[in-house]
Amino acid sequence: MNEAYSAPLPLRSVRVTDDFWGREMELIRSAVIPYQWEALNDRIPGAAKSWWTHNMRAAARAVAAKKAGKIYTPVDRTGDIARQPQDEARPHPDAFYGWVFQDSDGYKWLEAVAYQLSLRPDEALKAQAQQAVDMICAAQEEDGYLDTYYTLNGRENAFTYLKDHHELYCFGHLTEAAVAWKQATGQDDLLNAARRFAACIARRFGPKGERGCPGHEIAEMALMRLYEETGEEEWRDLSRFFLDVRGTDPSTFALEENRRRQVQGQPPLPVTADRYSYYQAHRPVRQMKEAVGHAVRQMYLCSGMADEARLMDDPEMKAACERLWHSTAQEKMYVTGGVGGTHVGEAFSRPYDLPADTAYSETCAAIGLAFFARRMLQLEPRAEYAEVMERALYNTVLSGMALDGKSFFYVNPLEVDPAACESDERLRHVKPIRQKWFGCACCPPNIARIVSSLGQYIATQNRDTLYIHLLIGSEIDAVLNGAPLKLRLDVDMGAGKASLTVAEGSAQGAIALREPSWMRFNGYQLCGGISVRSSQGYSIFTKAWQPGDSIEWAFTMPVQALAASPLVKEAMDQVCFVRGPFVYCAEEKDNGKGLHLLRVRPEAAKEAAVTEADLGGVSLPILTLPGKRVKAAANAPLYAPWQPPQEEDAAITLVPYFAWNNRGMGEMRVWLPVEQR
Repeated sequence: MNEAYSAPLPLRSVRVTDDFWGREMELIRSAVIPYQWEALNDRIPGAAKSWWTHNMRAAARAVAAKKAGKIYTPVDRTGDIARQPQDEARPHPDAFYGWVFQDSDGYKWLEAVAYQLSLRPDEALKAQAQQAVDMICAAQEEDGYLDTYYTLNGRENAFTYLKDHHELYCFGHLTEAAVAWKQATGQDDLLNAARRFAACIARRFGPKGERGCPGHEIAEMALMRLYEETGEEEWRDLSRFFLDVRGTDPSTFALEENRRRQVQGQPPLPVTADRYSYYQAHRPVRQMKEAVGHAVRQMYLCSGMADEARLMDDPEMKAACERLWHSTAQEKMYVTGGVGGTHVGEAFSRPYDLPADTAYSETCAAIGLAFFARRMLQLEPRAEYAEVMERALYNTVLSGMALDGKSFFYVNPLEVDPAACESDERLRHVKPIRQKWFGCACCPPNIARIVSSLGQYIATQNRDTLYIHLLIGSEIDAVLNGAPLKLRLDVDMGAGKASLTVAEGSAQGAIALREPSWMRFNGYQLCGGISVRSSQGYSIFTKAWQPGDSIEWAFTMPVQALAASPLVKEAMDQVCFVRGPFVYCAEEKDNGKGLHLLRVRPEAAKEAAVTEADLGGVSLPILTLPGKRVKAAANAPLYAPWQPPQEEDAAITLVPYFAWNNRGMGEMRVWLPVEQR
């Protein structure tokens, strides 16, 4: 691997002390993880059922029966249960229920638990997680196969429909959880289960086996992580095989579909790859130029590609990642750090098509964007990657969870009118209030795992340089040129001051601090002997570091008015307001109904008052700025000769986007029309 590439520090090496993120991480530990365990066990009144524990236990019984030499007969149930989740009052104890990818929900929860255990020992939580690990291991078949859908519905069909049946997706999440569990506890039980499943997959697919690749990506980056954990090169090679096969002819997805069509007596389809852009399988990955198709899948694929580029030092793959990054961040990303402009296929739309009210912007897609950004930072420390990662984390990722951690958004639009959501079929995907759980619950445990692993997004390092990407208060254990160094990063956004101090150790090397675009620096105060240079948005400080050495700086976080590119038609003549990493929005709770009638001057950002307010049990900074409200008479004619609108003064209140909808249901709007001159 190229020594210029960096890696995240071990999770135990970054301890978050930040007030804001400390609260979020404690919320995950004390409220979200216990709540989600109840959801996985179908014990949340009024919530959609998970079926995770039910399926695991049913699969374990089936596996035990097979090992005992008994003939296992799948339960005969009507309907395609992979597509239509059932919610039966009296489920059959040996039947599979829910979506075909249901196994992954528990794996993500377990990964989040492992991260929490890495940061803070908790024997009760570990014992609870061990129950899940034991269930998973009991559900694994003798040859290593581990997928409850096919164990319970006919193993003979396993690996025959990778395009849509998510076995490799579930394997990927199992593997991510297994590595995290091993690193947290030192136990091999789950890691061995993942390795056995990986070996089962490798016996079927690879250069000497069948061609195939995941329909929903994640196995690629999970296999690379398994390789980094174990040093076993077969997992790296299998990941690269899946990447190399993707988008090539004859299309493995078309071949799978044709086998199914033949059984159904239907004519075959063309076996070319260009039909599969939804799956990012329309062309070879190294030739990709535009982010397309299902947004979560695209972000997970990009993450796997970036891992391959780094671990295999593959310049062609790195160039493809850079093209896909530009397409995503410069043409298809919402100002909130969300991606996925259309509910049709939960997908990317065309460039600059970013509607506010019909946005899909799935929580998982923003999480995937953060995955991709961190991996691009490992390839090359460029501030633009960290800026996007930060924007996604502070806004759309956190918007997916209520302030109490017990309800969730799957979709994160930038404009909501509850009456329209209820009556307009085009908005059926938009929920005006967070839900207790989902039948397809990919997002809630995904939030838990990324917030719990936040330390791996704050900093990365190579041999001689530590990169600080996110200004989040933390204690950091680094190793520069082989010498250990303990650092303390203190950040007080409210007071506008920060410092990085060497607490222990001596080392020669560089510390690179990102200078956020939203921060106005008032200069650094440095200890002696530091050499300073700038590179791609980072200030790089090099010296022989000693205990007590420090870098201090002061800054301001002005409120800024942002406008979208004129190519974004839906945001034309509108602005939104940001402060620091936070995007702000207007809510009906503060501004009344008819938020579309509000008008603002971009210059009002300079007049914004910043105060604290209770937004649902948590005190957060809000903005108040002068604006106008258009008077709208109820009896006005539908059309009339144009005349200047009648307006009245209005004090407009804005709240952090991530915290909207914590004080009851109502309208919400990020983009506000500009006052007419």
